[in-house]
Amino acid sequence: MKKVILIKYGELTTKKDNRKFFIKTLKKNIFNKLSSFDFDIIDDYYRMFIIPKHDDIDDIVLHLKDIFGIHEIVIALYSEDASEDNIKKISLELMKESNLKTFKVETNRSDKSYPIKSMDMNNIVGGYILKNTSFKVDVHNPEVLLNIEIRKEGVYIYNQRIKGLGGYPVSTLGRALLMLSGGIDSPVAGYLTIKRGVELYYLYFESRPHTSIEARNKVISLARKLERFNSGGKLLVVNFTKIQEAIYKNLDPSYLITIMRRKMYTIAERIAKKNHCLAIVNGESVGQVASQTLSSILAVNNVTNYPILRPLCSFDKLDIIEISKKIDTYETSILPYEDCCTVFVPRHPVINPNLKHIIEEEKKFDFEPLIEEAVNSVEIIDLKEKISDLL
Repeated sequence: MKKVILIKYGELTTKKDNRKFFIKTLKKNIFNKLSSFDFDIIDDYYRMFIIPKHDDIDDIVLHLKDIFGIHEIVIALYSEDASEDNIKKISLELMKESNLKTFKVETNRSDKSYPIKSMDMNNIVGGYILKNTSFKVDVHNPEVLLNIEIRKEGVYIYNQRIKGLGGYPVSTLGRALLMLSGGIDSPVAGYLTIKRGVELYYLYFESRPHTSIEARNKVISLARKLERFNSGGKLLVVNFTKIQEAIYKNLDPSYLITIMRRKMYTIAERIAKKNHCLAIVNGESVGQVASQTLSSILAVNNVTNYPILRPLCSFDKLDIIEISKKIDTYETSILPYEDCCTVFVPRHPVINPNLKHIIEEEKKFDFEPLIEEAVNSVEIIDLKEKISDLL
């Protein structure tokens, strides 16, 4: 008898014809995440079993909790001996470790050649536990659910579950470009996008010297925290100084934020195409600030036909903060280093921008050479490289 880890797929089971692809990708992601461990994997259409070769099962589980596509993680007792007596023995030992009072037995007999049917095994094991412990049966709301899974290679028995992240395995739905600022919202938007199976690259706009090296390092830190869930993302840094200064010096100041974001989207679309990203992601939540009214969003979106994903569009700020704390980005996000979205904020930003006025304003200055320069001079940050002045 030995301990193994059982993985339950959850939402992957809805994929039908693509299910094998999703399972294969999940298996690849698990191997990548557990590259420092020595283990074997058995997988099929319904389950995945991880068999550690050393006594490091708890450490492996900690890593598995960061992998999307896993519904439940179970530490099970495995034995090649699937005889009735052995199943009763293991089940009793496992139940005696619990201090709870009520239980129910559920048997999954995937090996249909096994001579004892599932319902009969439930009754046999349940009766044995009743006879040898003070437990009572509760078929509706048991405190302990004892699971017995009988397969051709043996039997797996367990009574505890660890909730996984759910969602889809990263990269099954392609790649997107996250507009990552140093605030609370965009890392959470990134996390929720990764959960849907989308691999992320990160795009950061900086305006040195108006923004500091601390602001850049803050964003690097946030990207690294998201890499806990992502797979091989790149941080792309755009020098936005000249464009931002040109807007500030030449155009209607009340439209500064709207036009600035239009230029960001123009640049983001070109960089997304260069990096084979199928969508752009941002942390906008409808109505949260002046630039996130529906009329503002419409005016900004006017510069691109690229898909724009806004995972937080209906979230309250408190909901966003709760998730940011859960994924360990909150404390970094609230560090007091300004990014380019906050250094040139007008005193009275327009809330309902007029698109015709915006277009007339943009004709006052030829932004195209600066946009091309920004796109062609993108800096790529290695998120695995150690940076001495990282926060």
